[in-house]
Amino acid sequence: MDGQSHKYKWGSKMKLAIDCRMSGKSGIGTFLDSIIPFFISSGTSILFLGLPQKKQEEIEQGISSDGKSEGKNIKFISCGIKNFSLKEMLAFPREVLDEINSCDAYFSPYCNVPGRIFSRGIKIPVYTTIHDVIFLDMPEIAGKAGTFIRKQIYKRAIRLSKGIFTVSEFSRERIIKKLGCKKKLTVVYNGVPLYNEDENSAEGNEKSKSILFVGNIKKHKGLATLIPAFIKFRNSLSLAEEEKPQLLIVGSKENFRTADLELQELISSAEKNNIVFTGFLPDEELKQLLASAKILVQPSLYEGFGIPPLQALYSGTKAIISDIPVFKEIYADLPVCFFKAGNVDDLAQKLASVYFDDAPLPNFKKTYSYKNTANKILNSILEDIRG
Repeated sequence: MDGQSHKYKWGSKMKLAIDCRMSGKSGIGTFLDSIIPFFISSGTSILFLGLPQKKQEEIEQGISSDGKSEGKNIKFISCGIKNFSLKEMLAFPREVLDEINSCDAYFSPYCNVPGRIFSRGIKIPVYTTIHDVIFLDMPEIAGKAGTFIRKQIYKRAIRLSKGIFTVSEFSRERIIKKLGCKKKLTVVYNGVPLYNEDENSAEGNEKSKSILFVGNIKKHKGLATLIPAFIKFRNSLSLAEEEKPQLLIVGSKENFRTADLELQELISSAEKNNIVFTGFLPDEELKQLLASAKILVQPSLYEGFGIPPLQALYSGTKAIISDIPVFKEIYADLPVCFFKAGNVDDLAQKLASVYFDDAPLPNFKKTYSYKNTANKILNSILEDIRG
């Protein structure tokens, strides 16, 4: 373990250790990277654990250029221990634990907590994040053994945490239902990436004929509904082939796995149905794609929150989303079009209705932001440790 301590003085609010080993990755990493800038700007003193070198350099450069670095203390310590490994749970390095225990509180963006056998491990208050319990609600995803292991990980996080954060009231209810959680459980909601909060991101963008899907290519994301619904909608159009819409799936076709033979055949013949797998896209390209798409479709069967429809709306693009409970919660007051989850015919009909509706999106209140997320996390921890 090597560390780098800066000359900045510890802030007056608190010293917070943050597990950053998932920084730079999708999903949890996006959540973490989106709240870190607001943690820093709050004046909180931060110990970054396992932050990738590139992210560390970005933070250092930002602090040096803002002219306010004298009021902060930022410390980085490297840590290559893998998340959810036995070494993380039973043999976490003593020197790293000593650094963590010099702080007032420990925050994890997920449900993993470092430990050490025959030792208390982390002695300061621990705060973890359980985004959803999809593996308990949909055990077919991981199988019996995988579901059992994940349940023990969730329970361990609850046992070791003083407080837990989650991203929706839906997830909160499911955590209590499936895990019997009696610890403090705070809903903080997600936001949209900072590039989507740009006031000009929805202006002056010419709409293409594209229908967009953004997300992990997994069973619960609902592609088994979207692909046949898109094909049915497209085949119903009395248009020249070149005038018909295309479906852009931001994800790799090679990474898609399904036991549904009919869907496998649809995917293998995607090109002839004008379905394109884009692969990974950098932020700037995704931003442009979101702004130029005619519609974004989120056909999920399960989510803890569901960010892509927010990104679309903030980009001036209409969204069709499934009527699952969490979407009814998050998008209740937003101008989206709901369809019956898992219903191919209903989605095809909604595609036809929204695609040919040229009315612009109505104005709506932009209430979700990672600044709010970060502030709620920090305030909750600060109030908790100060009693």
